[in-house]
Amino acid sequence: MRTARRLSNMPDKDAGTPRVFLYRHGETEWSKSGRYTGSSELELTEHGAKQVIASGKILVGPGKLIDPEKLARVYISPRRRAGKTFDLAFSDSDKQRLRDARKVSETDRIAEWDYGKYEGLLTKEIRALRGKHGLDTSRSWDIWVDGCEDGESPEQVAARVDSLIAEIRSIHQGNMHGENPSDVLLVAHGHLLRAFTKRWLGYPMGFPLSMMLEPGAVGVLSYQHHSIDEPAFLVGYGFPLHE
Repeated sequence: MRTARRLSNMPDKDAGTPRVFLYRHGETEWSKSGRYTGSSELELTEHGAKQVIASGKILVGPGKLIDPEKLARVYISPRRRAGKTFDLAFSDSDKQRLRDARKVSETDRIAEWDYGKYEGLLTKEIRALRGKHGLDTSRSWDIWVDGCEDGESPEQVAARVDSLIAEIRSIHQGNMHGENPSDVLLVAHGHLLRAFTKRWLGYPMGFPLSMMLEPGAVGVLSYQHHSIDEPAFLVGYGFPLHE
């Protein structure tokens, strides 16, 4: 797959191929400090709100990368920070049209990883705690392999993500050349969206695929060759020239 795409339109060979947009919520005090934030309800910081507004102005709206008219579904995590991100990224009129069309829904399937005993901790604190519990004697803790004490395992996260992927593929099936609006937007969290990406590409959760997604940032998944059997991620978009 080519590594560059137009901001608002794919090249002709890819035109109409459905996409999944991954919109991470803006910064919170805990994301800023690196604390694991699962079920805790933290508000966006002032900077976090600005992150979302800035990306929304560039990427969201008629004729832009995330065009409301091309969206078939918007899935939002039930956490308030995700809902606020959606509210800030979209205009009031676009939000109302999407809701009137019943395209917007909250789902626990993209709630952040349940960190259990590790909620609110830093990575170094988690590793120290696990050491006290007699864990990780031969290697350091890896959430993608080990999961969280009293929280979710990688397999549990994969199961709920896989359920949503199957639902999205059913939307995309039969629309691989743009027959109907079929783009999908997920508004969720850092670990969850990276887990979604691994599973979208067919990798096991423990596969060592290093990914970064900043607060307020947007990632893009799609398919190669208009094929539902060739899921892919877009490494980058190219900005079109303006005459």
